[in-house]
Amino acid sequence: MARVVVVGAGVIGLNTALALEEAGHDVQVIAAAKGANTTSAAAGAIWYPFKVGPPDLVSKWAGATLRWLVDLANKHPEAGVDVLARSELSDNPSPPWWANATPGVRRVDASPTKPLPNGAAYSWVFDAPRCDPLVFLAWLEHRLKNPVRIERIDSLTPLCQSADFVINCCGLGARSLTGDADLQAIYGQTVIVSPGRIDLKQCLGDERDEARMFYSIPRRSEVVVGGCAEPCADDRPTTTTRAMTDAILSRAAGMGLEPGPVLRESAGLRPYRPTVRLEPDAADSRILHNYGHGGAGYTLCRGCAEAIVALIA
Repeated sequence: MARVVVVGAGVIGLNTALALEEAGHDVQVIAAAKGANTTSAAAGAIWYPFKVGPPDLVSKWAGATLRWLVDLANKHPEAGVDVLARSELSDNPSPPWWANATPGVRRVDASPTKPLPNGAAYSWVFDAPRCDPLVFLAWLEHRLKNPVRIERIDSLTPLCQSADFVINCCGLGARSLTGDADLQAIYGQTVIVSPGRIDLKQCLGDERDEARMFYSIPRRSEVVVGGCAEPCADDRPTTTTRAMTDAILSRAAGMGLEPGPVLRESAGLRPYRPTVRLEPDAADSRILHNYGHGGAGYTLCRGCAEAIVALIA
């Protein structure tokens, strides 16, 4: 059994801590914020590999997470995970790069009698787990043996004095801890609406034009519609703009969706990196990094956690 400190209490940090505990390790999570105050709380939280690499490892981690989330949906409804039917619009007849991690994915072709939304030629349809962020984060935290310790960490090295391993799951905050120039903030905004006429079992996505990307992600009593992916500075305020809200609602109407009234708006900064950093630190092998998941934190959370467990075993 190792003594492990996990830094970060978003979906990556909490999953890493839980997997380590399940493997028999003594784990303490330390974070500057938790729950509603994390970037993970602002996520759409649907299984889908967006803004993340490398493809081969992402497919492996995403496949492991998909299986785990589906099992949670079946056995632990209190975790806030449900399986929805997702349709991802495309103009490419070839399977998407993430298809190998997606059992049962199938192509639907547009036809004159059955056109697809927004003029798409094809749609890739598959079952996708969706998490309700606040419910899921609370469920993960509740399963940990030790309560999350709220503390801002300025350096990882001192933590090694009282732990055998330190796991860096700080998301965008990893830049200040590591000086990682490859880490990039990506601003995202969503609008949370009442369901209106939107089917709560159906999720729709369209990222063919990233400047006008769209997704509709139902939760149990509301729907998240988005979004955008704008590279920005780390200190960009996570405040919403009326212009983006209007653009998102206009795209929803263009997709043929009829949402109910706006309930609230949300924004966050995705921690994008060309490749997820999941490795021991070159200068100190007691420090392991697990960050840079872009828009796929909920898609990779369990697979990456299991990879960390394997590095410690």
